Amino acid sequence: MRRVAIVGAGMTPFGEHFGLGIKELLPMALSEAEANVDKGFARADFEAAWFGELTTSDGFASGILADSCGLLDIPITRLENACATGNDAVRNAVYGIASGAFDVVLVMGADKVRETSTRSTFWDWMTMTRDMAWDYPLGLVAPGNFALHAARYLHESGATREHLAMVAVKNHHHGVTNPKAQLRQEITIEQALNAPLVADPFGLYDCTPQSDGAAALVLAAEEVVDRYTDRPVWIRGVGLGLDRVMHAHKRDMTTFPATVKAAKAAYAMAGVGPDDIDVAEVHDCFTAVELIDYEDLGFCERFDAKSLVERGETAVGGRLPVNPSGGLKSKGHPPGATGVAQCVELVEQLRGEACNQVDGARVALAHNIGGPTAVSAVTILGSEPA
Repeated sequence: MRRVAIVGAGMTPFGEHFGLGIKELLPMALSEAEANVDKGFARADFEAAWFGELTTSDGFASGILADSCGLLDIPITRLENACATGNDAVRNAVYGIASGAFDVVLVMGADKVRETSTRSTFWDWMTMTRDMAWDYPLGLVAPGNFALHAARYLHESGATREHLAMVAVKNHHHGVTNPKAQLRQEITIEQALNAPLVADPFGLYDCTPQSDGAAALVLAAEEVVDRYTDRPVWIRGVGLGLDRVMHAHKRDMTTFPATVKAAKAAYAMAGVGPDDIDVAEVHDCFTAVELIDYEDLGFCERFDAKSLVERGETAVGGRLPVNPSGGLKSKGHPPGATGVAQCVELVEQLRGEACNQVDGARVALAHNIGGPTAVSAVTILGSEPA
C-alpha cells in the first residue's frame, strides 16, 4: 500500500455556534485546512471526500458538504460509527489513497448539537447508538452507560472519585490556553468533587459538554506530497475494533475490548508500540473513560492508571502528555468532528505549533470510543513515515 500523509489541517472553535449551521461550519474548517497547506492548494485537486457526521438538522449530509464547499464533481461518502466516526473517516480515506484509487482526498467531520431541538438531535443520536431492545429502555444513554463502567472500574481498580477529579482538573488546565476549546476555565479538585451529580459516580465536571464544530484534513499520497508541503505528517497506522452492544453481554466492565483491538491493529500497521507514543489525544467523554483508555492503549498496566494521574505523567511536561488540547472534557465534543479534530491537534504537535506544545513529539496517537462502548478507532501519526 502507498503511504499517506496529512498536508493540511484546520478546524472551527468548538462550542455553541448560535446562528451558524453545518452549512456555515464546514466551509470555515475547510478554508483553514487549505490555508495551512504550505505550498498552496486548489480545491479542484480533491478527488474524493469522506465526511464523518452523526446527526444534523440541516438535511442530507453528503449533499450539504458538496453544496456548501463547492465539491460537486467528486464522490463524497458520509460515514457514521458513533463517537468513533471522525477517526473512522480518516481510516477509510487512508485506504482510498493507499489502494491507489486517489491521490488527494478530503476528510471532514462535523456536528451541530447546540441550538436545535433536543428531540431532533441529541436524543435521536442517543437512540441510534444504543441497543433499543434492552439498554435504551433502561435509560442507558451516555451518562448511565459509561457510569456502569466507571462504577465497576472504581470498585475493582482502587481508583476513587478523586482520581476522576484529577483528570478533569488536568484537562481543564490544558484547555485554558487552547483558543479552539469550549470550556476555557480552570477548576479545582474540590469543585469537581462537589459538583451536582449526573450519574453516579459522575458529577457535572466529569462530563464532556455538548458542542458544535467542524474539522478538516487534506490527505495526499506519498508521490504527490512534495507538491503541497515539505513537512508532512504521516498517517502510520489506523485500526478499528468492535465489541458487544448490549451491556448484559459484556464480560468485563473495567475495560473496552474495542479499544484494545483497534490499538493492536494500529500499532501493528505503524510498527510502533505504546512506549513509542510521545503525545496522545484520547476519548475522555467522561473522566473515568480516560483512565480506562490509558490501560487499554497500553500506556500502563491494568488498574494502574490512577498512578499516572497521581504522578502527573499525563499532563503537559509529564512522561506521556494526554489531551494537551483539553480533550473532549474541555475542548468539546461534536461527535462527528471529534476524531478529525484530534488529528488536527496532533498535526500541530508534530509540526511544533501546538498551543500546549509537547517537546520533541514525533509519534502521536488519536483514539475514540463510541456507542455503548462497542466501537473504537485509533490513528497513529508520525513526523516520519513508517
